[in-house]
Amino acid sequence: MPKAKPTLPWECSTKASYVPLSHEGRIVGFCDPNYADTIAKSLNETERLEKALYHACYDLIARTGGSSDAVAELVQRYRSKVERPLQGSALIAVLLRERQIDLDLTEEEFLKFCDSYRLSRPELREIYRGEEVESHQLIPIARILGKSVDEVMEAWKGDE
Repeated sequence: MPKAKPTLPWECSTKASYVPLSHEGRIVGFCDPNYADTIAKSLNETERLEKALYHACYDLIARTGGSSDAVAELVQRYRSKVERPLQGSALIAVLLRERQIDLDLTEEEFLKFCDSYRLSRPELREIYRGEEVESHQLIPIARILGKSVDEVMEAWKGDE
């Protein structure tokens, strides 16, 4: 039986190679060559979208006669609208939508699925509209999400 090679704190792999990832001429990290191009394209697209958002808000403020300070405020307002909620009914609604996608169910199929776990269609629609989740709904929601009631309650209440 061969002996197990002891792990050492410092090791070197001469077979692995990485390519530099740079931003505006400065190397910011190294990554696997298989992913480098995709990462760079994604980061460049993010910058382009940020610039587009800023220009769209600038144009909107310019048309309404607002000040240049209002542009940054409007950009921030739009960003906050698309951020993932951290707690409450909004987070529960996002988790339910993600669960529907994970299960690859149509809207109608997901409504039937939720109804089978005792979360009615009207209740689900109320959650999606942003109405408050009631405590008696946490057990069926937990079953639908495949999580424990404690996990769902923590997401609902957030960090206190």
